[in-house]
Amino acid sequence: MGNLAFDAVLCDLDGVIRHYDLADVRRLERIAGLPEGATAEIAFAPERDLPLLLGRVSRAQWTASIAEALTRRIPARQAGALATAFAHAPFRADGAVVELIRGLRGKVPVVVVTNATVWLDEDLALLGLTDLADHVVNSSRVGIAKPDPGIYRIAVERAGVPAGRCLFVDDNQANIDAARAAGMTAVLYRDPSDLRRALAPVLGPDADVPAGEPAGEPAGPGRP
Repeated sequence: MGNLAFDAVLCDLDGVIRHYDLADVRRLERIAGLPEGATAEIAFAPERDLPLLLGRVSRAQWTASIAEALTRRIPARQAGALATAFAHAPFRADGAVVELIRGLRGKVPVVVVTNATVWLDEDLALLGLTDLADHVVNSSRVGIAKPDPGIYRIAVERAGVPAGRCLFVDDNQANIDAARAAGMTAVLYRDPSDLRRALAPVLGPDADVPAGEPAGEPAGPGRP
């Protein structure tokens, strides 16, 4: 590995590998007369989102807190339906990204570093991705969320190489900035071509992977 530009890949999950479909949430927001994105704004308010990402509340508690906040604007029945739709939004994996990451097997360690929920293992099983990475650093399991420097230290330790030899990939600029501050090479992700270029030192510049699916929405239970 010594001739490579990096010796390990640390990669975000939501917004890179996994994407959410919020079409039903948007439909319910229109029916309720709410602007698009109103539910996400409430769900991701720090006082609701951070306890979830640190593993301090359950999905049911998070859902109830979203519904309670929504009832200040719409009837309770609509609020409950919207909160449930958001907390249980369907998701998919981007096949192009998954194939690129699987191409790293046996070449460099891969660590997924994600602000996620305590039910992440179930989600990965549904996606068929339990074996995608050598390690998963989940904020709700380690009790630290990006961009806190602590979660980067944990990820580097799991990777087993110095921070300066880690490539970090994320779709959130604050997380990218924190990774660079920790000494890593960091790539801001926008589509699979960004990842393809970043991984070229390992996979080669002409890695044969399908074009990525439409990016969709990273928002959902857990976020970058």
